[in-house]
Amino acid sequence: MMMDVMAAKIQEENEKREGKYLTFSLGGEEYAIGILKVKEIIGMMPITPVPQTPVFVKGVINLRGKVIPVIDLRLKFGMESMAYNERTCIIVVEASGLAAGRVMMGLVVDSVSEVVNIKEEDIEDTPTFGTRLSTEYILGMAKAGESVKILLDIDRVLTTQEMSVLEKAA
Repeated sequence: MMMDVMAAKIQEENEKREGKYLTFSLGGEEYAIGILKVKEIIGMMPITPVPQTPVFVKGVINLRGKVIPVIDLRLKFGMESMAYNERTCIIVVEASGLAAGRVMMGLVVDSVSEVVNIKEEDIEDTPTFGTRLSTEYILGMAKAGESVKILLDIDRVLTTQEMSVLEKAA
């Protein structure tokens, strides 16, 4: 009986991961964010730096009168910084914040690919790497043909501390 409850819980969690995802590339890897979290995709625009923020926080942008913090996902994930080009863009997402509830933020990515429908049976759990790697923001790994797309939980990409810094910056 206990196994049935566990199996049902795992099944329920997997079904939450199924759905439409916006895929994008970062350092040659393919990532994906649940489409319901994505508000819009915009080209690069001037970013106003904010002093005393973490290195991955590029600053803020003015999007139709709304000030939105922008983070560079390459830097957040410890990748090498890259010069922005015509394919570089900002994905504006709505993440669960702290006090405010929802926080709009921009994510700088190398390029946006497509919207894909990912089935539950194509999603595998994040492998354990045997070290204390921070992988709680990874929902799972989606198999797509010969490649693997890393599914991000945008609500967990930033730690609580980082989220509070972002909320102050905006």
